[in-house]
Amino acid sequence: MNISAPNDSLRITADDAARLLRDLQQNIESVFRGKPQVVRHTLACLLGGGHLLLEDVPGVGKTTLGLALARSLGLSFQRVQFTSDLLPSDIVGVSVYRPESGDFEFKPGPIFAGIVLADEINRTTPRTQSALLEAMSEGRVSVDNLTHDLPNPFLVIATQNPLEHHGTYPLPESQLDRFLMRLSIGYPARAVERRILVERGLSAPVAALKSVLDAERFRALQARAAAVRLEETLVDYLMEVVERTRLDARIRIGVSTRGALALARVARARALIEGRDFCIPDDLRALFVPCFAHRIALGGAAGDATKEKSEMIIEEIVSGIAAPT
Repeated sequence: MNISAPNDSLRITADDAARLLRDLQQNIESVFRGKPQVVRHTLACLLGGGHLLLEDVPGVGKTTLGLALARSLGLSFQRVQFTSDLLPSDIVGVSVYRPESGDFEFKPGPIFAGIVLADEINRTTPRTQSALLEAMSEGRVSVDNLTHDLPNPFLVIATQNPLEHHGTYPLPESQLDRFLMRLSIGYPARAVERRILVERGLSAPVAALKSVLDAERFRALQARAAAVRLEETLVDYLMEVVERTRLDARIRIGVSTRGALALARVARARALIEGRDFCIPDDLRALFVPCFAHRIALGGAAGDATKEKSEMIIEEIVSGIAAPT
């Protein structure tokens, strides 16, 4: 996705950005509790102009996270339940003929929201999955030879259940590579879950959440994140990890150039969230697994290519490379 720089983007200092992003994070965490790392990674993903894949069991707050992010930024939100009979037009929209005018009128689909939750994306056919590719890569869709721009900011949060495989269509490597990060939320800590049970009434607290930033201000933050410095030594460190994934005998397909670019973008975003206008090795180390593990394809039997094994291999590669000081 292209990140345009608003006129006031250069006026936002690293301290200003950290304060705005801290307020945004606290607003989201007021309803999505006990997972600050997930919130920070999600904000870094959106700041970096990417998209997020959440692989987790049902009922841990994936929809709440997406809706809280949308409300905090004053963005529109759409949830699409992916099923085997879902059509591409159900996502991007369709042109409807108007007899009174003799023209076709485009009716936009749910993809035209600022935050789109693609729930159980692996339950729909590859043809429908591919309808998301142009939207996720280019920030626009083409229908009947006409191009329609999507909102900016724009984020797709796709979910899938790692424990259910009956009636699913595994995402191909080309689709997985479009997701900047893959995360798991996991169950909340006992104390956090108990607090949720005690305080939660009949209505969800996310419904009353107020925005703390608008889209224009967030675009300024995106432009500020893109300007964060990534020193040459860190670029070499990043490239060394990428190269090792391509040479490792256990890996059939290593990290692509798109993957390397994605990690560089989200590392800059993480540095800005931490209040810095430069990256440090910790920014990269914290992101190698969520940015790279879903981009590699393992060799051997398909049953061995689990999420946990991919993450373990990336961790082993990173631990074997000395980070710059």
